[in-house]
Amino acid sequence: MCGILAVLGAADWLKHRGPDWSGLYQCEGNFLAQQRLAIVSPLSGDQPLYNEDRTIVVVANGEIYNHKNIRKQFASKHTFSTGSDCEVIIPLYEEYGEDFVDKLDGVFAFVLYDTRSKTYMAARDAIGVNPLYIGKGTDCAVWISSEMKALNEDCVKFEIFPPGHLYSSTAGGLRRWYKPHWFAENVPATPYQPLLLREAFEKAVIKRLMTDVPFGVLLSGGLDSSLVASVTKRHLIETEAAEKFGTELHSFVVGLEGSPDLKAAREVADYLGTIHHEFHFTVQDGIDAIEEVIYHDETYDVTTIRASTPMFLMARKIKALGVKMVLSGEGSDELLGGYLYFHFAPNKEELHKETCRKVKALHQYDCLRANKATSAWGLEVRVPFLDKEFINVAMSMDPEWKMYNADLGRIEKWVMRKAFDDEEQPYLPKHILYRQKEQFSDGVGYNWIDGLKSFTEQQVSDEMMKNAAKVYPHNTPVNKEAYYYRMIFERLFPQESARETVPWGPSIACSTPAAIEWVEQWKASHDPSGRLVASHNSAASANHTTSHANGNGKANGNCALMANGTNGLAVPNGVANGIKIEE
Repeated sequence: MCGILAVLGAADWLKHRGPDWSGLYQCEGNFLAQQRLAIVSPLSGDQPLYNEDRTIVVVANGEIYNHKNIRKQFASKHTFSTGSDCEVIIPLYEEYGEDFVDKLDGVFAFVLYDTRSKTYMAARDAIGVNPLYIGKGTDCAVWISSEMKALNEDCVKFEIFPPGHLYSSTAGGLRRWYKPHWFAENVPATPYQPLLLREAFEKAVIKRLMTDVPFGVLLSGGLDSSLVASVTKRHLIETEAAEKFGTELHSFVVGLEGSPDLKAAREVADYLGTIHHEFHFTVQDGIDAIEEVIYHDETYDVTTIRASTPMFLMARKIKALGVKMVLSGEGSDELLGGYLYFHFAPNKEELHKETCRKVKALHQYDCLRANKATSAWGLEVRVPFLDKEFINVAMSMDPEWKMYNADLGRIEKWVMRKAFDDEEQPYLPKHILYRQKEQFSDGVGYNWIDGLKSFTEQQVSDEMMKNAAKVYPHNTPVNKEAYYYRMIFERLFPQESARETVPWGPSIACSTPAAIEWVEQWKASHDPSGRLVASHNSAASANHTTSHANGNGKANGNCALMANGTNGLAVPNGVANGIKIEE
């Protein structure tokens, strides 16, 4: 990742994102600044980037995976001056004007200034893997930045630059460039094709091995990260990266001593033959880092902070080993209905709408966490599940195949598990391939969440909670943990615009507020942890049962209420307690 700041100022706010190079362009009252984290062509890709006569200027934070094909397309028309993958933005603009963004295959946030017409444009990738914000200064100047902290002292108002959009000074506003078929939330009918799904994912991983620096994979031992690691290991030998750095693959995991992820990740690493690095942290280490995490993540969302903290601690250690890029498993659960609450989707129509809502919101949750918690230390995370073509395949599938169905042996993300269930050349051991979904903030160690709750209980009094609605009328904290995070956020980012960038609403195991309606008992919960919708074999059996429709007009008849003192939350399969979620 890199950091960009355009004032159309202070790039110093973003130095953590790009410690390798600082670039600045100024023309009249316009400034473009960039902090570079050099991943591709580290010796020749410094920014800003220019066309031949320097009349077009670009600053970008991104990885354009099809840049070599675009270079070939314009080899006779454009003289490339750097090896940067982002330089292809310039000839595309010269050829197509502003209507070129959908030709980029990758993740990006960029600003382009055309000195000839004194116009500029900015754009953000389809899903919002890379962060971007836009604001207005006191003099009505437009500010655009990778992070909010570069805007909050100089802009009278700012907001999230929406994913899949471009801003045009010529047109005077934002417009959507990413218009996939699934965005309308119409239920698709394409049959499940396991080989097509597998092929699309393998291509997504392979293209993300484009690097000129050492890299690795984040490996929690759950399905998503394990598949990323397996596909990377299998195809690494075919890549240019292998010629530069060899075929050994480094894997990384973080957790409390004895946590589920540490054990599972070690087993997968041994199976794949990776060079495995296991990082431990304590609850106190995490608590000590919370303020820094909130500063870098720029959020007060409880689930995001819980999951970001161990990732933030791990990123620092990974960077210290000389690694600048890692692959990770974000996005699978949103696309494929992988969170455990999807077990309760009443029918395939509701499941599909929820996956659409989840994917559209990723830029405020998992994408934000993965990007900012690692960019804090100059580490880039790449997410193959959020490849545009893989998204098209996953979201075109008849959602009936994504439905949880115990009678047919279909657990969450069964479509992905089945696609990679290869008897002749197995990608993973069966018990890993069919390991139950776990939440990252839980999987690093259950004591992490419990420790946070205990700590924040001591920091926030009952009297403070009684007055929460008066102190924080917007997105009022509903428990002491949320209140504690909000206090830190408000101290760091006191502007109204800042607090409005954070999503809010009830959630169970990462659900949207709309999915809370699926189960009446969920409405009483104020804890988003995945443990509240759990079905581990080791969990204690609950005594109460109720029926649950499975989308075919039938009742599973085996849905229990949790017996752990959490307001009677529904749990599938008659089991209570225990769960963790991988990235």
